[in-house]
Amino acid sequence: MKRASGVLMHVSSLPSNYGIGTFGKSAYEFVDFLVETRQTFWQILPLTTTAFGDSPYKSYSAFAGNTNFIDFDLLIEEGYLEEEEVKKKNFGDNIEKVNYNQINVERRIVFEKAVQKYIERNGTKNDSLQEFVEQNKKWLIPYAQFMTFKEYFNREKSYKWPEEYREYNKERMKELSKEHYDQINYHIITQYWFFEQWIKLKKYANDHYIQIFGDLPIYVSRDSVEMWTSPELSLLEEDGTPRVVSGSPPDYFSAEGQYWGTPIYDWNAMEENGYSWWVERLKGSFDWYDFVRLDHFRGFESFWEIPFGADSAKDGRWVSGPGKKLFESIKKELGDLKIVAEDLGHITKEVNELLKFTQFPGMTLLQDAFDGKEESESMPHNHQQDSFLYIGTHDSPTGYGWYTENINEQQRKQVDEYLKRCPNEPVSDLLIRGIAASPSRVAIYTMQDLLQLDNSARMNVPGTVGDNWNWRMKPKAMNEALKEKLLNYTKTYYRENKEIISSYIP
Repeated sequence: MKRASGVLMHVSSLPSNYGIGTFGKSAYEFVDFLVETRQTFWQILPLTTTAFGDSPYKSYSAFAGNTNFIDFDLLIEEGYLEEEEVKKKNFGDNIEKVNYNQINVERRIVFEKAVQKYIERNGTKNDSLQEFVEQNKKWLIPYAQFMTFKEYFNREKSYKWPEEYREYNKERMKELSKEHYDQINYHIITQYWFFEQWIKLKKYANDHYIQIFGDLPIYVSRDSVEMWTSPELSLLEEDGTPRVVSGSPPDYFSAEGQYWGTPIYDWNAMEENGYSWWVERLKGSFDWYDFVRLDHFRGFESFWEIPFGADSAKDGRWVSGPGKKLFESIKKELGDLKIVAEDLGHITKEVNELLKFTQFPGMTLLQDAFDGKEESESMPHNHQQDSFLYIGTHDSPTGYGWYTENINEQQRKQVDEYLKRCPNEPVSDLLIRGIAASPSRVAIYTMQDLLQLDNSARMNVPGTVGDNWNWRMKPKAMNEALKEKLLNYTKTYYRENKEIISSYIP
C-alpha cells in the first residue's frame, strides 16, 4: 500500500437532528470532507447493535446492525414518516452528547409508526424485503425472534428467560413466534432499512474512492443471539452458565486487571467445524467494510481466561488460542483479506510470530512512544512501514488531553524536543504532524484531535460505565480552515489519495 491517511470517527458522532449520528446528510457530507482533503480511509467502530452500557463492542448480535443509525429524513423522503411526527420529538438537548436513554425511547416510537406505514403500503411479502430476508435469514430470523422475546420479557437477559424460551429450538421458536408476528416484522423491517441505507452510503464513499475501515470485536456478549442459538460455540456448564470468561491481567493501568465477562470460545469445537462461524462472521464483515480491524488480536494467540464469578481478573490465567490454524482456515475459504490487527498492549514474541504469519499490518500509538527517558519502539523513527499509526484510539485520551493531563513534565519535554515543536504550535497539531510525517504507510487521525478537543470529548474510558460512547461533533465543525489544515498535512507528507486526485482535479 502507498502512503495514505484517514479519519477515525464513529457514525454515532456525526451531527444530526435526531440525537445521534445517522446514515443521512451529515454522513455524506463527511465523505465529501474526506474527498476534499484527499483522505483514503473513513474508520468507524462496530456498526452492530449495542446492549447494556451502549458499547459497540458488546452487542446483542454479531450480524445485526444498529438501527439508531437509520436516518429519519431518508424515511420521510420515502413516505414512511411525516416531518411533523419527528419534529415534535425530543431526542436530547445536548448537541455534543448522545442521550441513549432518551433516543432509545423516542426513536422507537417513531420507528413503529414508520414500520406500520411500510406494511400498509407494501405488505411483508414484497420482492425487495423478501430478497433481503432470503439472503440473511440464517441470522436475521433468530435475531428478530431474540429481540422480540427480549422485549416481551421486559429486556431481561436471555439466560434468565423462562426455560421454554431459554433453550433455542428452531421449530419451537417458530411456533412461539406466531404470537408475536408484528414485533418479529418490526425487527426484520428495521434491519432492512439499516442495510439499505448503509449499503447506499458505503457505495457513495467507494464511488468517491474512500475506503470504509470497520471493526470486529473478538468476543460476543453472553446476552446475545449467538449465545442463545449456538451455545456450543463457548465453554459452558450444562445449565448454560459460562465456565470461564474473558478479561485482561493486572497491568500498569489496572492493578486488578479487567473482568470483561464475555464467554470464552470453545476453540476445539470450532476447529472440528472448520472454524465455519468465524468464516461466516468475517464474510459478513466484508460485506459491510473494505478493511477490518481485528480487535484484541493477541487473544487469537493466547487469551486471559478468568473463572466465571471470580472476585478479580487477577484470578485468571493465560491459555493458548487457535493461532495459525484459524487463519489458515479463513484464508482457505475467503482468500487474502484486508485485515488490520489490533496488536496493542503487552505483545509477546509468539504474538509477533502470529502477526508475521498472517501478514496483517499491525497498529502503533504515538501516545505509547514517550516515557520521558528512553527510546521506545513506538517512536516514529522505529515505525514499521507496514503499519497503521494513531495518536490514540477510541479507548485513549484525546491528543490534547493526553499531553496536558495524562503525562508528566519530563514526558512533555521529550515530546516537544522529539517532534520539534514550533513556537505556539497547538498540541493537537504537533501530534498530528508527528504521525503524518512517520514512516508508517497509513496515518489515522481521530476527529477529536483534528478539532483540538480535550478529554471531555474522549470516546471511552475502559473499565467505566455511564459516560462513554456519547461524544458528538458540533454542526459546521468541518469548516474551511479545518479542511485546509488537513489537506496541507496530507500533501506535505505525501499521503494523498491518488485516485481522488486523478478523478477530481484537472
